[in-house]
Amino acid sequence: MDDKALIENTQNFVKETLKGAEGGHDWFHTERVFNVARLISKNENVNALVVQLAALLHDIADPKFHNGDENIGPNTARGFLVSQGVDDTIISHVVDIIKHMSFKNSLDKNGDTFSSKEMEVVQDADRLDAIGAIGIARTFNYGGFKNRELYNPNVPPNPNMSKESYKKSNSPTINHFYEKLLLLKDKMNTETGKKLAQERHQFMLDFLEQFYKEWNG
Repeated sequence: MDDKALIENTQNFVKETLKGAEGGHDWFHTERVFNVARLISKNENVNALVVQLAALLHDIADPKFHNGDENIGPNTARGFLVSQGVDDTIISHVVDIIKHMSFKNSLDKNGDTFSSKEMEVVQDADRLDAIGAIGIARTFNYGGFKNRELYNPNVPPNPNMSKESYKKSNSPTINHFYEKLLLLKDKMNTETGKKLAQERHQFMLDFLEQFYKEWNG
């Protein structure tokens, strides 16, 4: 099977699997990450197939929606790629990216580590979709999905959480800006990612300023 057919099959698989998914982690999120990853790849020396497959499959089974199971996503991706006859080396690389790219895993100081230029590209693309206007929309969509408060002045954010405390957190949605979103600009890996993050980061700061003005009357 050629790469074009494989990518098309993967897109169809992801669309079908994510039917009815929470709006911040659905096919459209995946499609945006895929497109931005390809954009970033133009300026990086990477294996384009690995980047595209990892971008398409990175949220195929997000642990948040599967009782915290961190193996279901990588295992689902592996099973699909095996069914497509993909080379074992490519499969292992894609699965390693999916296992290690999430923000919460970066909080685990004792966990196993993995790094590659391909992961840096996909990670930047995913993090860019977590900030800016779409990042704000996704954050409040998920907060509503979990029935969380918009904001509570009596619950301060904790920007220094461990992986486990981050996973268990049910703090107000505004806190998520300080616990993750505003931290992402300085965690970008690629020059393209860093440039794209600047405007989106500023948009979030402007939003928060307006939010507090309206909250305080």
